[in-house]
Amino acid sequence: MNTHENHQDIRIGTLVNGSPTSDNYIRQILPHGFESFSITFWETLGETQLGPLAEKVLPVVRDGGAVISSLGVFGNPLEDDEKAGITRKAWESAIMHAKDFGCDIVAGFTGRLRGKPIHASIPRFKEVFLPLTELAGEHGVRIAFENCDMGGTWQSGDWNIAHNPAAWEMMFEAIPLPNIGLEWEPCHQLVSLIDPMPQLDEWMDRIFHVHGKDATIHWDRIRKYGIHSSVHEDIALPKVAQAVKPFAYHRSPGFGDSDWTAIISRLRQGGFRGSIDIEGWHDPVYRGDLEMTGQVHALNHLKACRGGPFVPNPV
Repeated sequence: MNTHENHQDIRIGTLVNGSPTSDNYIRQILPHGFESFSITFWETLGETQLGPLAEKVLPVVRDGGAVISSLGVFGNPLEDDEKAGITRKAWESAIMHAKDFGCDIVAGFTGRLRGKPIHASIPRFKEVFLPLTELAGEHGVRIAFENCDMGGTWQSGDWNIAHNPAAWEMMFEAIPLPNIGLEWEPCHQLVSLIDPMPQLDEWMDRIFHVHGKDATIHWDRIRKYGIHSSVHEDIALPKVAQAVKPFAYHRSPGFGDSDWTAIISRLRQGGFRGSIDIEGWHDPVYRGDLEMTGQVHALNHLKACRGGPFVPNPV
């Protein structure tokens, strides 16, 4: 079968918060045309049992012609506190149950040693993720790290070291296994004023999953105020600083600066096969009552950038 048939080589989907009722949420939004779903958990699995959830979710997505692209665990597994231990257990459980969902990717943050520079976290990263990556390999699973800085820098941060290409080099040198890679998105590179496009050549073999999230960069504000007098995203600023607007916003695809036609073309040229799943709940305009409006616009935009409806060649 032609791998491009119906564009199923690169599916367009969305993120779903992991819970015992994730199947109900998926059932409601499937008619909009989502082709894949990434089920994500924050720090712990909470009350969710992955085996029973898979039994409820799989019939729903299959009836809709969709797939589960990945499971996500987003926390800090590198620390030594109780919450970090629970996060590590969640990673193990997700790896063990990924096949129950018909997927082979478990994604999340690397974690980091809080308040320390990125390079100081590499030995602990290897200690935690080498056995997890080996476990994943035994189960035919790939591990993918999101490239979100979570407000951190090279020198300090609380959640993730995988937001800089130099960090990626150290991570993959520390764990030189083929099933460890990236959950890549252009947004986090843009807000660091990094051109994301060259990464699609250099790191293609490490890009396992793509988040559909974009950014708008206000270069006029950067030229006037620089990047240290403002922040990216809205926060509660002191009154005296309210005139200094954010220099960057996270956006849903179709509302930001990225050329998704070029991104998808580069992904296809590089042999990427998988899903681009929209990471909603960040757009400063299409939020609240407009959340799903923005997500469906992003879905349709990405499908158009993928080339529109599949058209078979004449026989």
